[in-house]
Parts: sequence; C-alpha cells; structure tokens
Amino acid sequence: MTRRAPIPNIISWPLGGISEDGSMNWSQDDNSVRENMLNILLTRPGERIQRPEFGAGLMKFIHQPNNETTRNLIAGVVKKSLSVWETRVRIDGVDVTPVTDNLAEVHINIRYRLRHNQAPASLGLRLNLGA
Repeated sequence: MTRRAPIPNIISWPLGGISEDGSMNWSQDDNSVRENMLNILLTRPGERIQRPEFGAGLMKFIHQPNNETTRNLIAGVVKKSLSVWETRVRIDGVDVTPVTDNLAEVHINIRYRLRHNQAPASLGLRLNLGA
C-alpha cells in the first residue's frame, strides 16, 4: 500500500485587497501560487528590506532591445527566481516570445506543476520593453 502525502491547504497574502464585506480576499490553492509567482516576478531585488535578494526584477529589462539575447536573459531570470522563491511549484519551462502586434512587448509563458498534485498549469504575462 502506498501512502500519499496530504494535500496542503495553500493560502497566501491577498493581492486582491479587501472584499465587499470588509474581510481580506485570501487567495487559495492555484490562485495563491499564481499571485505569489507574479509577486516574485514584479518585485525588484532590494525592494524588500528584510529580504534584499527576493524578486526577479523583470522591470530591469525595460528599455532593453527585444532580441533573442534579452528574451533568453528574461527566461533565465524567471526560471531561477521562481525556482528559488516559489518552492510549491516545479518549473517545466519558460518561453519568452515577441508579441507580433507590438514590437516592444514580449509574452512570457511559464509552464509549471504544483508539487503536491503534479497537475500541469501555466502562467502568461506580457512585458513592455519600451515603456
């Protein structure tokens, strides 16, 4: 008989703010993980006083050329920062591609699996390099 690990109850600090009834909108399960991943990606290292290494610092790529080198650097930073700071997921891959209708934008697609159930999921976001 194989013992299965219990499924954790995953919650995180609510990025959605306060609900209509005045309570906190706590994120749960995959939404919690996705919000935390976005928090990691959009936080600049040094922005958190007690954790100066926290974050990916994607904003440092603004005003960089939208070429293969920059896209590879973005993919590497995304994969490394999520592997370090979001241990509830296993990163399967990061694809950074140019957006065809806006030459200054890239689309970042992160393929990952929650460690407790191994279900595949993805998170996509756009980053405007020319802002």
